[in-house]
Amino acid sequence: MNKEWSELNKTIQDQLKKSETYCNGIETLFELRKQLMQTLDLFRCELSRDDFNAIPFINIDGYHSKTIAYSIWHIFRIEDIVAHSLINEDEQVFFSQRYNERINSPIITTGNELVKQQIADFSEKLDIDELYSYIHDVKESSESIIKTLSFDVLKKKFIEENKEYLRSLNVVSNDESAIWLIDYWCGKDIRGLIQMPFSRHWIMHIEAALRIKAKLKK
Repeated sequence: MNKEWSELNKTIQDQLKKSETYCNGIETLFELRKQLMQTLDLFRCELSRDDFNAIPFINIDGYHSKTIAYSIWHIFRIEDIVAHSLINEDEQVFFSQRYNERINSPIITTGNELVKQQIADFSEKLDIDELYSYIHDVKESSESIIKTLSFDVLKKKFIEENKEYLRSLNVVSNDESAIWLIDYWCGKDIRGLIQMPFSRHWIMHIEAALRIKAKLKK
């Protein structure tokens, strides 16, 4: 893991544990996300359209067995779902801003159910300009939500009704490779969600995308 990102992530986890350092933790979180988004924005400048669809590690286990386009989609669909449908209980950016029409995606899910060539085929269909517009809108909206959360709210737990609501939206595939996500998210409190979909999850998939990029540029 990138040393600076790793250190920031560790600091976030420590700061979010105490009320007196909670606000600093949110500031650290936003700094980490700023750095990670800058990396994603560099991809847009440095990569060709075909590079976003390339899947050089197709037969290898790991996050780098995807495409860069898929990785970006996956990070922000999960964040959008968790931030809006679970934490804030309002409409996802994907629907409120009509990205379900704009990005030209054949799916509305997180993409966990896709494998190998399916991932490459999916990636080719995406409008990359609209995808980038989407991820910036999601980042901004998530951070607006996070800013409103008090330290005491971090302990909020989720219940069966939350799981049922997520299932009703059909934004997580019923495939066994995806459906576990609902139990996973709802098994965490809000602090746990901040520490995974909003931070560490970004790092995992962006570092995988950097491995893909390095392979393509050899």
